Amino acid sequence: PRMKQIPLTELVATKGQAFAAKALRVSPAAISKAIAAERNISVTCNQDGTYEAHELKSFPAQTTPKKSAA
Repeated sequence: PRMKQIPLTELVATKGQAFAAKALRVSPAAISKAIAAERNISVTCNQDGTYEAHELKSFPAQTTPKKSAA
């Protein structure tokens, strides 16, 4: 069986945010923020049942102007 890659949003939709957070060893808030920010994160389910995540980003980074706190 080969490793399966799915978007983070799909993992959360099928298994839940708490499961995703525990599987990736981050807080549920980190999962929520990543989804809200529409980050391009792929999750790999390894053959041993562990999960790992990788983010695809533009290079060089496309910076967006930060909103001032004024």
